[in-house]
Amino acid sequence: MRQPIHTVYGGAHLFRHDVGAKFGRIALNVLEQHRDLLPVPDEVAVRVQAKLRTRPVEDYRIDFEDGYGYRRDEEEDGHAAGAALEVALGMSAGTLPEFLGLRSKSFHAHGRARAVRTLRVFFRALFERTGGALPRNFTVTLPKVAAEEEVTALIRALEDLEAPASVELMVETPEALRNLRGMVAAAGSRIRGAHFGPYDFTSSCGVLGSAQDLGHPLCVHARNQMLVELAGTGMWLSDGPTRILPVGSREDVERAWKAQWEDIHRALSCGFYQGWDLHPAQLPLRYAAVFHFFEAHLEEAAMRMKNFVAQSAQATRVGAEFDDAATVRGLHTYFLRALGSGAMTEEELEAHCGLSRAGLEQLRF
Repeated sequence: MRQPIHTVYGGAHLFRHDVGAKFGRIALNVLEQHRDLLPVPDEVAVRVQAKLRTRPVEDYRIDFEDGYGYRRDEEEDGHAAGAALEVALGMSAGTLPEFLGLRSKSFHAHGRARAVRTLRVFFRALFERTGGALPRNFTVTLPKVAAEEEVTALIRALEDLEAPASVELMVETPEALRNLRGMVAAAGSRIRGAHFGPYDFTSSCGVLGSAQDLGHPLCVHARNQMLVELAGTGMWLSDGPTRILPVGSREDVERAWKAQWEDIHRALSCGFYQGWDLHPAQLPLRYAAVFHFFEAHLEEAAMRMKNFVAQSAQATRVGAEFDDAATVRGLHTYFLRALGSGAMTEEELEAHCGLSRAGLEQLRF
């Protein structure tokens, strides 16, 4: 299964089954207004435009936490049931994003009862309409998690509800970072990924709001530790969102897109291939930055991969770059990620490398 390149978080009270199409329309309008602000060639912009027309939102999280707030129990029950109805409508109409899920409130002692209640209302209402079926690739995201016991409680709640959802953990505190391996183990076979929450994390370390940024040294440290702790486990890691939203004047959009561009390229260079988006106007830049990142390295990567394959996995040298099986793993990752993100088609892979997707996936190092 491919990893989505982003997750969109939206308040549960606003969720509709056609949210992806709505985001796409808004994003296309923003792209039309500000195409000249995207630092990409026309062929990349055309690919971005096509993406926004066909699959503008890859992953969406129905949010009962920060994007929703605290409300009366009866009101949250109503929104949970309403979100379930919209999911059922989307399953029937085929309008849901490829990946979907919900973010509950935390499973800390003070919020657990409400979190479990929301899950119960949502899944029971959904299963009543779908005969027990979930959308494919459905996940529950656990925020503010700090201890294994909270993960165990979530797994138990999902088992009680007979809800075959996967689980993502949000790393938002130093405690979560220290306990990450144990929490992943507690989730067992349900675990799918870990999302970094940069602003809660920096706040918990005493960083002032004005200094909180994805490029802050504490964020760099946390992402590096997540990557090292979970390398080789198959876990999907996600960076957080760019704080500045591209709304308002042309200057505001330009400033926000510049910050988002830097955040995305930094994450990709460091091995984080997924991030958050919070607003439709962030989508054109998301896809432009991802597609540009892979396009910029294509010719060199293709030459090195072709040379490596031609030498039957012996150590090779192209120009000043030395490749053996270990370094070519990075090229292998590059091409798989480029295919998965939509930055490259299977036809382009074969044209550049002489490899089919099946051939690429079967390479062993």
